[in-house]
Amino acid sequence: MDTTDSRVLFRRRASRITVAAHSFGIFAAILLLVWLLHYREGIDLDSKNAYRIFNVHPFLMLVGFIFLSGEGMMAFKTVPADRVVRKFVHMFINLISLCLGIVGLHAVFKFHDKQNIADMYSLHSWIGMGTFCLFILQWLFGFVLFMFPKGSASTRASALPWHVCGGRALLYMAICAAETGLMEKVTFLGLNHGRELLLINFTGLAVLLFGLSVDLSIALARFT
Repeated sequence: MDTTDSRVLFRRRASRITVAAHSFGIFAAILLLVWLLHYREGIDLDSKNAYRIFNVHPFLMLVGFIFLSGEGMMAFKTVPADRVVRKFVHMFINLISLCLGIVGLHAVFKFHDKQNIADMYSLHSWIGMGTFCLFILQWLFGFVLFMFPKGSASTRASALPWHVCGGRALLYMAICAAETGLMEKVTFLGLNHGRELLLINFTGLAVLLFGLSVDLSIALARFT
């Protein structure tokens, strides 16, 4: 098998991992929606029911923040398009992710106010807030350096590895926050068996597999 054939075969394998990443993300979102709508009373930021307000938080932090940020990473590394187009799509998807994340955080603080619960009291809270604050800095850093006003070519070349590694690290931090959040909710609900616990566990597994496949997808994209 010559070099060209090897590259074609590798490209096919790498693209399958990208498809798997999309699939795991969609699967996690579906499982989360089933849990929130079927077991946890639904989703409504303006509801008089405090728990329906809270449900906006896991929905937007997973679907709006983790899923979209992963899609934004893959949009830049795996889509066969002009580099300028990929940069803009990457930036825009992550901006949407950031905005939805803000609403998701607002939901949980609103829930705490209604229930007279202290803020930032758990490991999940600190990991999640730290990740989100670093994500904002990462987005601003990328926008200023790579989009507008844009750094010099040498500066961008030096900063790019840090930007890429930072994005991958933040993805894993966000997944860690999601997993600890799900387990925290299981503890509060007192679940130790049953279909709801099984659904939550599969949701957490799908989120983890999404993150792993996104990371593999963007890592392998440089060789295709």
